Amino acid sequence: MEEQILDQLYADMEVLEKENDMLPPVKRIKEASVPLLQWYRRHARTLPWRESPTPYHVWVSEIMLQQTRVEAVKAYYERFLAELSDIQALADVKDERLMKLWEGLGYYNRARNLKRAAEEAVLTYGGKLPDSYEELLKLPGIGSYTAGAVASIAYGIPVPAVDGNVLRVISRLLASTEDILKPSLKKKMEELLTEAMPKENAGDFNQALMEIGALVCIPNGQPHCGECPLRGLCLSNRYQKTDSIPVKTPKKSRRVQERTVLAVACGSEVLIHKRPDKGLLAGLYELPNTEGHLEKGQVYAYLGISEEDILVMERLPEAKHIFSHVEWRMTGYYIKLKEEWGKLRDSRDNLPGELVDKADAESRYALPGAFKAYVGYLFH
Repeated sequence: MEEQILDQLYADMEVLEKENDMLPPVKRIKEASVPLLQWYRRHARTLPWRESPTPYHVWVSEIMLQQTRVEAVKAYYERFLAELSDIQALADVKDERLMKLWEGLGYYNRARNLKRAAEEAVLTYGGKLPDSYEELLKLPGIGSYTAGAVASIAYGIPVPAVDGNVLRVISRLLASTEDILKPSLKKKMEELLTEAMPKENAGDFNQALMEIGALVCIPNGQPHCGECPLRGLCLSNRYQKTDSIPVKTPKKSRRVQERTVLAVACGSEVLIHKRPDKGLLAGLYELPNTEGHLEKGQVYAYLGISEEDILVMERLPEAKHIFSHVEWRMTGYYIKLKEEWGKLRDSRDNLPGELVDKADAESRYALPGAFKAYVGYLFH
C-alpha cells in the first residue's frame, strides 16, 4: 500500500511539472518534502545516534561525522559515549585520554573543540547544550550546520542543517549552476530551506536530505535517479545535467612531502615524540620522523646513536598519508636498540623523543593514523 502511495506521489509531481515547468525554488522544495519524508521513514539507516537523539548524542555524532565515513564513526561513537556519557564527563576528561578516545578519527581539533564547548556548556548553560540555534553557534567548533542539526533533530527547532550532501541534493533539484564551495551559495540554500522546510518535521526533513545525499544522490559516480523519490521534481534529472551539477571549483593540488618514520624499540620500551602545540597534528604523540628519505647513516645521526648500539635494523615498506593540504610519502625503519645501551641515561637523553613502556604507550598515548603503517611493527 505504501509503495502505491509513493508511486502516486511521483505521478502527481510529473503532472504538476507539466502544468508549470518553472516552479519557484521554494515551491519546488516544499513539493519535494512530502515524498522525501515518506522515503526517509522507509529507508533511513539504523544508526546508534538516531536511537536516542538527545542534544549531546546528536552533537557528538555530527562532530565525528565531519569528514569521516558513517561506518568508520559507529565504533568510535559507541566507545566515546561508553566512557563520556554526558557533557560533564566530557568537560572533565583529561586531554590525553580524550585524544586516545579520538585516536584514528583524525582532525583532532574537532575533539579539542568538543571539550572546550563542553566546558562552556557547564559554565554557562548548566551542563546542557542550549536549546537555541543562536546560542549553539556561540560554542567552540559549532558552525551553522552543526547548530542546525542539533537544534532541529534534538530540539525540533525549524532551522536547516546544510552540509555537502544537502548542497548537492538541492543544487540538483533546482539545477543550480552556482559553485557549491562558495559560502554565498550555502547562505542562499539555508535561506531557501528555512522558508520551505516543514516546521513540524524539521529534524526528519534535515536528516532525509542528508540521507538521500548519502544513499541516492551520491557524491561520486552516477546518482541513482531511478530510486529517487524526487525524480519527478528534479530539474537536473529532467534535463540530464546530473553529470555537471553540482558545480565545484577544483581543489588546489596538495603539497607533497617526503618523510622518514622510525619505529624504535629498546627492551620493553618504545620511542615516541610529542609534536608542538601548534600546527599539523598539534600536541599529539607520534613515532619520530623527519623530512626526507634518510639512508642508514643519516638515521644514526638523527637518533644520536652509532651502528654498535643497534641490535636489529630493518627497512620498512613505503606508505603515504593524505592530509587536507599536504601528502606525506613515507619510508621507514624498524630499529631495536641494545638493552644495555638503553640503561645509559645520557644516551637516552639524546634521543628525539622519550622511551616509554610499550604497554603504556599502546593504552595511554594517541598515535595519529598517519603512522598506522608503522605502529604495528612496535605493537605486535
